[in-house]
Amino acid sequence: MSNDIDALYATFQLVLELSQPAARLEQLGLDAQQIDALTTRYARNKEGAIRRARGPVGAWAAHDVWYAGPLEQDVYWPALLQQLNPNSAALKDLDDASTRIVSRLRHPKEPSFATRGLVVAYPQAGTITNIAAVIAKAADRGYRLFIVLTGPHNALRQQTQVRLTHQLIRPHPARWMELTTSAQDFRPLPISPERMLQATEGPALGVVKKNATVLRKLTDWLTAASSLLHDYPTLIIDAEADLPSVASTSLTPRISTLLSVLPRSAYLGYTRTPLANLLIEPVADDLFPHDFIAALPQPPAHYTGPEVLFGNAAQAPEETDRIDDGYNMIRSIPDEDVPQLRPASRAQVEGFVPTLPDSLRRAVEYFFLVAAARKVRGGGSSHNTMLIHTSVNTTVHTSFLVPLEALRAHIARQLSSLTFLAYLRHLWHQETRQVAASDFDQQPVLFDELLPHLPTVVHGCRIITDNPSSSDQLDYAADPLTALIVGGTALARGLALDGLSVGYFVPAVSPYDTLQQMNRWFGFRAGYQDLPRIWMTEELATWWREVVAVESELRQQLQRADVEAISPRHLALRVRSHPKLRIIKAAKQGQSLPFVSYGGQRVQTRYFHTNAAWLRGNLAAASSLVTACSLHASHIQGGPDLGRYVFFNVPAQLVIDFLTRYRFHERSSDADPYLLVDYIQKRITRASSLTRWNVALLGKPSESPDDTLTLTEGITVGRIIRSRLATAAPEDSDTADIKMLMSRRDAAIDLPGDINHLNESEIRHARRTHMPDTGLLALYPIDKTSASPLARQTRSPLNAEEHVIGVGLVFPEPATTDSTV
Repeated sequence: MSNDIDALYATFQLVLELSQPAARLEQLGLDAQQIDALTTRYARNKEGAIRRARGPVGAWAAHDVWYAGPLEQDVYWPALLQQLNPNSAALKDLDDASTRIVSRLRHPKEPSFATRGLVVAYPQAGTITNIAAVIAKAADRGYRLFIVLTGPHNALRQQTQVRLTHQLIRPHPARWMELTTSAQDFRPLPISPERMLQATEGPALGVVKKNATVLRKLTDWLTAASSLLHDYPTLIIDAEADLPSVASTSLTPRISTLLSVLPRSAYLGYTRTPLANLLIEPVADDLFPHDFIAALPQPPAHYTGPEVLFGNAAQAPEETDRIDDGYNMIRSIPDEDVPQLRPASRAQVEGFVPTLPDSLRRAVEYFFLVAAARKVRGGGSSHNTMLIHTSVNTTVHTSFLVPLEALRAHIARQLSSLTFLAYLRHLWHQETRQVAASDFDQQPVLFDELLPHLPTVVHGCRIITDNPSSSDQLDYAADPLTALIVGGTALARGLALDGLSVGYFVPAVSPYDTLQQMNRWFGFRAGYQDLPRIWMTEELATWWREVVAVESELRQQLQRADVEAISPRHLALRVRSHPKLRIIKAAKQGQSLPFVSYGGQRVQTRYFHTNAAWLRGNLAAASSLVTACSLHASHIQGGPDLGRYVFFNVPAQLVIDFLTRYRFHERSSDADPYLLVDYIQKRITRASSLTRWNVALLGKPSESPDDTLTLTEGITVGRIIRSRLATAAPEDSDTADIKMLMSRRDAAIDLPGDINHLNESEIRHARRTHMPDTGLLALYPIDKTSASPLARQTRSPLNAEEHVIGVGLVFPEPATTDSTV
């Protein structure tokens, strides 16, 4: 058979580039033995091939694929497959994603390996099932030891163990060795590790808390079996790779020590907040994903993700009137309510008694209405939960039990009051008008339909604290649960709340900690996607919008990384230098960012003050720039009939002068004029780039002199409309948020040819081709009233005291791998 394999090997390497290569090889008539021989030879050659393929720093040799997909004789993956819905739209995504992940591990027959990888998932979106799929496929190919690390709480470890036992071990209990059970974390067993490992030829599975003591015991146990470990290629999966902290001084060394005793091992981290993992320093001895980063696909229908609340912030539309603002599901907690909800200092914790402000009472009342409405609809999860998070202190959690029970009892008594029922009817009507049930293929639930279920919901509601000290634990195995849950500490560490529909969040300890918990709010909500609401302070809502926008952009970068051959190390460098991450740095204390790079970035002003003095200064700065551009540009395109002008090849100093005069709103985390100017000057000095700029004035054709703005003699355009987001802040607030200024087409306004049909990747390619060293500065004359022409509940008139100048900058991607220049 050796000669046949020699002849087939070149073809095998080509087939590996295709999807589902195993099936294609079988179609060519190869049997399982031939396919296994090919993959084994490939594994032997892989190490040298990768060494030979190394390119310049930042360019990444594509990972050679050894795992070609499931085979007919597989055992563990088919057993898992039988438990899943064959008609589910998510099944193909699960199969494809798990195949891609396993293919990036090392072949278990290689003599030694130490892989480091990261999987970027979505919160509460089937991560455990993906882990089970990866384990099943790796076990089918010869991985024999699987350690799944969970967060630090027993409830989470137990939850994960139950799921994996059900999906992996139950179909073939005789084949598996269980190192842990749902009732017991890892502990050294009376039987020697050598005898235990030799007792079965199948794989072994342990689900272990990320606890320093437990990890030490596991490491000592495996060390005692060191003579056998070479026969046990190992996959360690960190199901909560960002928790409690990827930079933990106690846990990271423990995990590294555990990996060091395994001669053939892979560490695979799963994260729902990729920023945490890519902000750590990629040093040689940590858990940084040196080998690969894989992004799971967007979850299918019934998933409530960030775009439901905020729209798709990372995707610029072709026209700005198509901006997706998301759904109106966020409600305001007034700042004056916060002192009633948490103690002002640690010294005031003892004896703190919360009072329940109107915002919390309204949130609880709405939760009861949702729980009753879900009984009308039926289907989906039978549980109903609301999370109240105001502090991480367990004493504070307990202090809410009596006031919340009093509120529940009061509402129960008031259900016989016609006045109170009229109030609830108004509340339900008001809320259901904000989000249309038809947008989620649901029928509206009328108040008279849910009313008969309200007494059962209110009387049966439990009030529970969620923290390590809680005596009253959540039990989803019992009858359908309706519960108000105070705390959320375990939720932040990965524990899922089934049926979560209402959240009430006040920043606790640090915004970053609270944001971690709020990200856990996302998840599948079949049958009630239109009903969830979140109450939070305006400050917290602003932080969350920013973080969601950055993470959405990061996910896009991860999807492009394979195509653009970007190594994880270089991708991390890009992430760490992202200008918007200054807000993360401020939230996550102690995190240092070495520099800020604008290479390949678009910066646009979304926040504006609305007072006249601030706006007039920006109008003057724009007028001076346009005047100078009309004198120094190599040529000018456009005119009043088009409503726009483009000034080509403007000296960089004019742009620098403008940026020093223009005032950016302090919330514009990525638009710091000092950092912008510093970056431009570095690019000029170090790379002779950005010495010339194109400046665009992007208005609209004027319909009358009353809707125009003249910035210099002979340069007049029509003013554009940019309404403000209808946030919890009053509309006469001095700060307005327009969310998005630039359209996708605007970023190509200075490119040659027809730009109207270019997509995002085509624009990026065209700028690299035609203008690799030229920046674009766009000015937007915005009408001070800017009443939205579309009837949107998410929008309000801008109502500024003067006309507004918006600014957008498009930076070329650096030609060098040093992204500072």
